[in-house]
Amino acid sequence: MIEKHPLSDQFIINSLNADYGIKVAVLTFLPLGADMNASVYKAQTYDQTCYFVKLKRGHRYDVSIAILTLLQASGIQQIIPPVKTINGELTQYINDFTLTVYPFVDGKNGFCFDLTDDQWITLGKVMRQVHEFDVPPSIKDLIRKESYSDKWRKAVRSLYAHVDGNLNGDETALKLQLFMREHRAVIHHLVHRAEALSQKIQEQLPEFVLCHSDIHGGNVLIDESGSIFIVDWDDPIMAPKERDLMFIGGGVANVWNNPREEEFFYKGYGETEINRAILAYYRHERIVEDIAEYGHALLLTPDGGEDRLEMFEQFKGMFEANGVVDIAFKTDSDNRAMGKYL
Repeated sequence: MIEKHPLSDQFIINSLNADYGIKVAVLTFLPLGADMNASVYKAQTYDQTCYFVKLKRGHRYDVSIAILTLLQASGIQQIIPPVKTINGELTQYINDFTLTVYPFVDGKNGFCFDLTDDQWITLGKVMRQVHEFDVPPSIKDLIRKESYSDKWRKAVRSLYAHVDGNLNGDETALKLQLFMREHRAVIHHLVHRAEALSQKIQEQLPEFVLCHSDIHGGNVLIDESGSIFIVDWDDPIMAPKERDLMFIGGGVANVWNNPREEEFFYKGYGETEINRAILAYYRHERIVEDIAEYGHALLLTPDGGEDRLEMFEQFKGMFEANGVVDIAFKTDSDNRAMGKYL
């Protein structure tokens, strides 16, 4: 988020001191990420030690942090483990928010840094390890399972009347309304194909594995030494492996859309059969989800402040040449040309 949550800096500093024993000299808000429910900070202590502090609305992230810790303990070094509280907890509740603290890794993410061939190979190896990780039954029962819900498709359909009708909103809302009108046919097609693909692939009963669920360039961090780290494990899911693999070559934020990158990723990941119908489904469904979230935020509420214009620009970016929409349609076209699944 560009704008931070309403909790005061001093309130967060007091919690870091009381709950973690971290004496903060400077707390700096970091305008990072597209998650409207999260704010992140850099906390620097008096001895110059730095921490990455994440504040997220809600109290449902303990399982995801437990998964992260298990993966790190299994030998996956490309994961940053959370700092425990004084009482040994992995998270701390503050009012309606969950606070999580990590060692601060100074680096750039995959949105603004091109991974080298070796880094792509490493990322592939790590994702294979994640997908082959044997999740303990006690944890697996608590992780959400892929249900191919039509939640986001319904949400986009509910926006149609607002797009085509009269809208009383700010300048950003009116810009989005006009843009969605101009791309009405494309949006309808995305929803329709996501629906059709979801119905078809459920008949196939694909194997479910542990997935990160949001492994785009913004969640891969590269430090100054060239080491990579996978971050933001807030929403893991048991799903077909294509749930993660759809991001490789998927073009989110108009990066990771180069065939050479896919080639080196799969050198690391190893031989595997990709279900093109499932890949096409996830690429369509991800766009539908973003249309729903951005559309509801910008058309139906005045919330967001300075974030609103940035959200509109991100929305438009999905429709740019060789962006996520083009890539989703091509994936679907290739899938149908094969005639294997749909």
